[in-house]
Amino acid sequence: QVQLVESGGGLVQAGASLSLSCAASGRTLSSYTMGWFRQAPGKEREFVAAIKWSVSLTAYTDSLKGRFTISRDNAKNTVTLQMNSLEPEDTAVYYCAVDVSPSLSRLSYDYDYWGRGTQVTVSS
Repeated sequence: QVQLVESGGGLVQAGASLSLSCAASGRTLSSYTMGWFRQAPGKEREFVAAIKWSVSLTAYTDSLKGRFTISRDNAKNTVTLQMNSLEPEDTAVYYCAVDVSPSLSRLSYDYDYWGRGTQVTVSS
């Protein structure tokens, strides 16, 4: 089992930055993929970014690349999503997830463990 706890969400104005963190505990994360997804009201959950735990390989949804950066701290078992130049369209609940394979998948159904999410609200 893997437990994931997200933090760092909040209410910000457009143009601001936020850093989301995901703390993982439980099974040893040696070859996993960790990802961030988001879900806005009335919309499907969408892929944001992913990173392989063992090597510095990342994937981003094209529309967010350049504004969002995913990184990991293996020693602390945390993954961070740095979000810059936030827009009202970024308002959503952001979820951290773990895929036990190193596939760097963009598909939510490939992920095995999920956090409860953290709310990000961007006002115009």
